[in-house]
Amino acid sequence: MPDSTSSLPPLDPDHVAIVEASGGKLLPLEPIGAEVHGIDLTSESPPPPDLRRALEQEMARRGFLVFKNPKQLDVDDFLRASCWWGGRQLHSTHGIHPATPGGNPHVFRLSNDRAHGIPGVGPQWHNDGSFIPATFSHSGYHIIRPAEKGGGTYFAHQAGAYDALPDAKKAYWSRLTSVNSNSGVTHPLVHTHPISEQTCIWLHLGMTGAVIEKLPDEDGFRLLDASELTTLCRDYNDILNAGLDNGYAIAFEYEENDCVFIDNLAVAHRAAPEAHLPAEQQGLRIMHRSTVRGIHPLSPGFGLPAFVDIHGANPFSAGVWQGGGIGFRWDEHIPMQN
Repeated sequence: MPDSTSSLPPLDPDHVAIVEASGGKLLPLEPIGAEVHGIDLTSESPPPPDLRRALEQEMARRGFLVFKNPKQLDVDDFLRASCWWGGRQLHSTHGIHPATPGGNPHVFRLSNDRAHGIPGVGPQWHNDGSFIPATFSHSGYHIIRPAEKGGGTYFAHQAGAYDALPDAKKAYWSRLTSVNSNSGVTHPLVHTHPISEQTCIWLHLGMTGAVIEKLPDEDGFRLLDASELTTLCRDYNDILNAGLDNGYAIAFEYEENDCVFIDNLAVAHRAAPEAHLPAEQQGLRIMHRSTVRGIHPLSPGFGLPAFVDIHGANPFSAGVWQGGGIGFRWDEHIPMQN
């Protein structure tokens, strides 16, 4: 059935037919994302190539897929299914919480109770793996225990957000390159998605140490100063939040055993504020996250290098150049944890 509120393209009928031929159903969520029913994630056999391609393409077009699983998934099921996408192998860079089953190094265990998982992660809009050149292609989220009183994840499709920008801002943002505050990796603020070919925006609001602008009418570059970078981050935050009312973002609430896979080059995410409320107040929340090896370097344009020394001296005469931690703090009154 067609989406009535989404600013994104509807599900491709050919993809729907492929899923149905495999015994499943593909149903649109409003206004972004889609649900997958009847595809067994506990199977040790990978899906047929046409099914995998159809699902991966819909993930790029719609941002994320939610697999509804009648069977309880274990860690191996979740991690095996994570490797259906992108680089087809896990790329894990996180710490291991003591409660992680078997101490599995590929499971990032999150919770609103420090005894059960790592708390407070991702309160601002971001994409995973902004500290590496070929950022993670996909991320997975297996919901072990949803909080009784809610606390899900906000997802925003970054092509829908780009389309919502005024033309002048599209042109300006297309000249900008972010610098990761920890690694010095550079990424364009605007890029073309390798699968959907949609134009997307991309910025980590909790791990950016500088933004470089290509001068519009001449050779050369400059850094955004503190006022300009504050404005950029707030505008980016605002355009993604606006998707909740304008058809390209969703406040998604999980059900137990949901398995969500996101296209990390197409959709930004942040934890809902309720997700970080204490377990005594909200109910215990536990989630397992996986990250998948990237295959498409998110490379800057204009001849800029893939890395700069964000921890060294500022190579420009002026502007924000801040290495380490969360990078530039664009709002003193909000929680920031990458």
